[in-house]
Amino acid sequence: MACVKAMGNRTAGLSWAVLMQILLVVDNLQQTICGSVRFSIQEEQGPGVLVGSLSEHFPPPYQLLTEKYLWMDKKNGNLYTTEEKIDREALFPEDTKTEECIILHNSVVGPSGDLIQFSVIIEDINDNAPHFENSEIHLKISEDVSVGTSFLLDDQALDRDAGYNSEVYYQLEDSDGFFSLTVEDGSVIVLVVLTALDRETRDMYQMALVATDRGSGPLSATATLIVTVTDVNDNCPSFSPDSPRSVTIPGDSQMNMLVAQVRATDPDSGLNAAIVYSLSPKVSKRAKKLLSLDSLTGSIRLTQDLQSDSSEELLLKVLASGHHCPPADTQVTVSVLPKANQELAIKIGFIVEHRNETMVLPENQPPTVLAVLELEGDSSFKGSSVAIENKVHFTLNPQNGKYLLSTSEALDYEMKREHHIIVVVHGKSDKGSVITHSRRAIRVLVADVNDNAPIFLQSHYHVEVEENNQPGMSLLKILANDADSGYNGRVTYRMDKHTSSIFNTDPNTGQLSVSAILDREQQDAHKFTVFAQDSGSPPLESAATVSIQVLDRNDNAPIFLIPHYIFFIPENVPPFTLVGRVRVRDPDEGSNGNTEFHVVNSSGPFVVDNTLGTLRTTTKLDHETHNRYELYLLASDHGHPVALTSTARVTIFVEDINDNQPEVILPSSNSSCQTVSLATVTGTIVTKIFAIDADSGLNSEITYTVVDPDPVQNTSPFRVDSRSGNITVVQQLLQKDLGMHYLFILVSDGGKPASLYTTVWVNLLVNESVGPCHLDRKPTWSGTADLVQTPRKAPICEAVDTRSAKLTLLVGLGMMLVSTCCFLATAVLYLKQRRLSFHHKNGGHIEEKVISLSLKDKYY
Repeated sequence: MACVKAMGNRTAGLSWAVLMQILLVVDNLQQTICGSVRFSIQEEQGPGVLVGSLSEHFPPPYQLLTEKYLWMDKKNGNLYTTEEKIDREALFPEDTKTEECIILHNSVVGPSGDLIQFSVIIEDINDNAPHFENSEIHLKISEDVSVGTSFLLDDQALDRDAGYNSEVYYQLEDSDGFFSLTVEDGSVIVLVVLTALDRETRDMYQMALVATDRGSGPLSATATLIVTVTDVNDNCPSFSPDSPRSVTIPGDSQMNMLVAQVRATDPDSGLNAAIVYSLSPKVSKRAKKLLSLDSLTGSIRLTQDLQSDSSEELLLKVLASGHHCPPADTQVTVSVLPKANQELAIKIGFIVEHRNETMVLPENQPPTVLAVLELEGDSSFKGSSVAIENKVHFTLNPQNGKYLLSTSEALDYEMKREHHIIVVVHGKSDKGSVITHSRRAIRVLVADVNDNAPIFLQSHYHVEVEENNQPGMSLLKILANDADSGYNGRVTYRMDKHTSSIFNTDPNTGQLSVSAILDREQQDAHKFTVFAQDSGSPPLESAATVSIQVLDRNDNAPIFLIPHYIFFIPENVPPFTLVGRVRVRDPDEGSNGNTEFHVVNSSGPFVVDNTLGTLRTTTKLDHETHNRYELYLLASDHGHPVALTSTARVTIFVEDINDNQPEVILPSSNSSCQTVSLATVTGTIVTKIFAIDADSGLNSEITYTVVDPDPVQNTSPFRVDSRSGNITVVQQLLQKDLGMHYLFILVSDGGKPASLYTTVWVNLLVNESVGPCHLDRKPTWSGTADLVQTPRKAPICEAVDTRSAKLTLLVGLGMMLVSTCCFLATAVLYLKQRRLSFHHKNGGHIEEKVISLSLKDKYY
């Protein structure tokens, strides 16, 4: 598919002649089919970016009719972007997922003014982050759900980009190990329960659902996933420990008086926590007649006025029933005192702070006197005494007819906040026949003091986070509880002053976040201390450590320590010889930092070790064939999802060794021969030796030396120049010099430690006349075989000539008596002989020497 948008023609700037031309062109159906000329450009490009040129397809001149987003150079047909940026998603809001989004433009081209239409393909870049329709995603899960159950999340993130830039993957953060996230079929988000849930322990989970695209420079978005754990009826009612077990009421109490209120609790919620109170069928009729029970509140009240002159105890067995649960029960004893006993009263003189007949005592106080108790009432009662029921935490000591009420130990607000002291009066009448009992409840409230420091749920928190995170990302939530109340139990959080400023904690919630991008290569672990402090006076605090492990991402390409390596290696080394070693550094860890090497863009005889980075030869190298190699090494890591690479240039110079002996070009063979006139002047160059050496440097520097087996008899009139190879006449030629002279030349190079050499015979015939020269036999060497050890410069080695010098002279004189024409002919033959002396072939034994082009460049 493709999305196409045609740009409207702008006619304001066109002349009528141009418009008429366009109409004629359209009328004659000369418009080019859309799509025949196509250009492409990435969206969001700045002004002046070259898109393409119509000159590649059409002749000038050029005129662009639709100038939105593009403008044209009329001279060369080049198309450039304008100031108005191209936004692919804005241009094609409904078709951004299609493979190609095309803008159509019209232009007039060519001498005949043809109207053509060309298309510009807008390529997508990763300029849109994923987007959740709702910032909060709510999901309800029952607390009895099985581990492994999956829940489909309908809220998916959308990315307006196309292709790889729009592919989104998801991550779940702050799940605390209770949930995980899987993606099915590429886009279906499934939440999986990992741990059993309990609503009564935790009824809500708030997590971060992060959607990240796969574009270059990935973008992400976050939605809050709130999972509410719904209740099931998995708990039954039970009576609270502070539910009253016994109460005492006066014998003249009135109807509807609240006698007591029983309390039962059910940890469930809603209807599952509904409790119905009822009396057991075993309760006596008398109790049922005097007392009633509210089924919803558990309140026990009098059903009528009392006028009792005697003591009475009523036993109530109260049942608390829940849905599908067996009832819980408790027993309440109601003691009714006779009216006569009301005449004995307990007078309380408060010593400690009190409010509305209730004493207030700070916790942690040592044994303290609370009040003075005194009996007052009917004087007919004698021998009365006062005592405390259940002497827990309190004592009553008589003193001078009064009683001191004291604490027996320090009270703890966190253990019990309120105490009820039941004081009982025992006495006899003067007649001695009636035993009286009087009770009074004294209420003591324990005031909280700041004696508990906040306590962290964990002393050490550990969290792992990938590097290159989004700034402001939440890391974890720390929590501390304080058993105190009010301001004493109000907890705030702060971090150690030495903690890096990139980490922040919310002082009220304990939410820990990071405000900057973490880089594992800069620092792979962070450790700091978090303090929880209450608001008491003086404040108390506790500490916990937080360790943050920064996980690696493949964000660093391997880097060669040197961008251009230069190695030198001698030629002729055996295969797999070490050339050199390259080194790379990848600061990532694990597979992201493991690199391997490859040779690219080269067919040279080299191979690189994947792990060690050693470069070796695969075959023998020859300096004379190839003295330099250029190649590139590719270093690639094993990172995921995309491996990162880098390259380095490698230049290898093959060093020359002395493996080539000189090759003689002139003379062309040992059988060559040249005639030298007896009249030749001293210092004349009569011939030249020329040799080449395929090596380079000192290995190719050639020296010419005449070698003679008998240097003592050296009377040769010829000498060879050791550098140029020129052979010159060094003394006046005499009659005794007539005849053949055999020069045995040692041609050697300057190689170290040992030079290489070759030999050649230079055959010179000294004659009174100049003519063709032919050898009757090949010269032979009669000296030692070890030529190199002989002196470099030796006398000329002259071979034995079978013809006498006199005979040669007579033949020359006879030839000079020939006619003038013959003399001229002889002169012509002499000149021809001089010209062909270096190229003469004798009897098929002389081979022509050919110099390679590279050596011609070297020696010429």
